[in-house]
Amino acid sequence: MKCTLKPIGEQTIVITGATSGIGLVTARKAAKKGAKLVLVARNDTALEALCEEIRQHGGLAVAVAADVSRYEDVQRAAAKAVETFGGFDTWINNAGVTIFGSALSVPLDDQRRLFDTNYWGVVHGSLVASEHFRRQSDFRGGAIINMGSEASDAPVPLQSAYAASKHAIKGFTDSLRIELEADNVPVSVTLVKPAAVDTMFVMHAKNYMNVEAKLPPPIYDPDIVADAILFAAEHARRTLFVGGAAKLASSGAYHAPRLFDRLATSLFSRGQRTMRPARPRDDNALYEPTRPLHEREGMDGVVLRSCAYNAVMQRPRVAGALALTAAALVVAALARARRGVAS
Repeated sequence: MKCTLKPIGEQTIVITGATSGIGLVTARKAAKKGAKLVLVARNDTALEALCEEIRQHGGLAVAVAADVSRYEDVQRAAAKAVETFGGFDTWINNAGVTIFGSALSVPLDDQRRLFDTNYWGVVHGSLVASEHFRRQSDFRGGAIINMGSEASDAPVPLQSAYAASKHAIKGFTDSLRIELEADNVPVSVTLVKPAAVDTMFVMHAKNYMNVEAKLPPPIYDPDIVADAILFAAEHARRTLFVGGAAKLASSGAYHAPRLFDRLATSLFSRGQRTMRPARPRDDNALYEPTRPLHEREGMDGVVLRSCAYNAVMQRPRVAGALALTAAALVVAALARARRGVAS
């Protein structure tokens, strides 16, 4: 069944993790494009401030203070969307957090809490959105957009629980997509896989290392991720990498896993440690929200403000032409190989 997605300006969009980083940038961009917004996060004060900011600029937004780890909270967000705007067109599962430290050093309770937010938050949102879309009469199309990571495909030492949660999100998202397609429900289910992004990701993390954590380069601006998310809300896509580095990591881990492991030992293990002493361990957002309404941390080093890879992939005609060219080259190569064998 064909899935027809509306322009952003005609949509109602639900965004979880809306008061920080990628979620915050996405909310502001969507509001500027005219979308009606249902903004979900744990910090009700920050949510109300964000909604008021959007309203002052002529936008429409409502706040739902909720913890995505609780299914009933997520159901309440959907009910608010129906009550206020009559429903929603796109549901973005963005809320997430990480923990730095070796797998042996991170307590199981913290790892479970991370999964409650990262994995179960995505599951709860996806199920609630799917049920909403199934109930619609004369339904032509909607979108579920789940926030994966380059860590959905590749190992990340010192963030093992985070990497595991993102692998789990990929498995769930891909399976849900197939099930909805089999039932002829016109829903685009997209997994977005960013590389390292300059958000509050590190500042919100719980850290079991003895030094302050950082992300290894290259680091991308959250604007690029928000643009990819909003692109997926208008164009049905299975997967969207954000940043050429994310595509490279995925390909490397798949095609040359042992080599990638050796590279990860250097790049990720040393590249995630600073020389600064670690902050107090209780300074994190794993259990309680902190530092709301900040889009960026202002990470050390160069932050990439644009990405040629995404500029190409988010232009449907250009991407389609490249795909056809690549397919033609593969066919030509196979034909040459067959002729060589035949001779």
